[in-house]
Amino acid sequence: MLLDEQLVVALRSAANDLITRRSLRDMHQTLSLIVAAAAETVPGADAAGISMTRGGEVTSDHLTVETITKLDRLQGELGEGPCISAILEAPEDGVVVAHDLAGDDAERWPRFGPRAVEAGFRSMLSIQLCSARGARSALNLYASRPEVFDDDARITAGLFGVQAAMLIYGSEQACGLARALDSRDVIGQAKGILMERFTVDDEEAFQMLVHSSQDTNTKLVDVARWLRDEAIERRTRRDTADAHGVGRPARTVERGD
Repeated sequence: MLLDEQLVVALRSAANDLITRRSLRDMHQTLSLIVAAAAETVPGADAAGISMTRGGEVTSDHLTVETITKLDRLQGELGEGPCISAILEAPEDGVVVAHDLAGDDAERWPRFGPRAVEAGFRSMLSIQLCSARGARSALNLYASRPEVFDDDARITAGLFGVQAAMLIYGSEQACGLARALDSRDVIGQAKGILMERFTVDDEEAFQMLVHSSQDTNTKLVDVARWLRDEAIERRTRRDTADAHGVGRPARTVERGD
């Protein structure tokens, strides 16, 4: 079977798995499936994973082999390696290839190269997934043999990288939308509380929240969340008191009781 046909089969298989397992909304599982498919499809690859940088620290996830966790993190600690190059200074196609970490590529990454070889890997291929400041990521493929990632492997890995990048972007957008909807709901609840307590309309309740936000230098949604939580706590105290008979009017004692 030709490489192009193998790629199509692998991508179709991955898509069918996602649909069968109903995991389209589960970013973690979906990314793991994409990474596993990349490791199985890209010629020469023995292991794969995704590395992300947040706050200057490199973390690894969706690994097909646990042994590469240390290598991903090591690149972050050393500040060098194919993964770091892909994340920070990738070429136009976003792909960085290390053909032989025991050969010429050892000069490109003099501290990381020997450690990777010691761990049993001679080649690496890293694809930049996201370069946004604050959250950068790369898909990394490892091979035990040198000179295994040719142009076909580079193209194939790049296609899997596009899949992973689109998923990460989509997930981040979905999370942002979820946060926005949550904020809207919280503000709506807070307005309802104010409307009931002070007999004001929707616009007046919103303006009360805005003024409170400005006067306390607090985000509007945080003011609304505090008001909602305070109302919940007040209701809980009242319900507890009622359950114990606290605050109920005393029973009138009838003559003859």
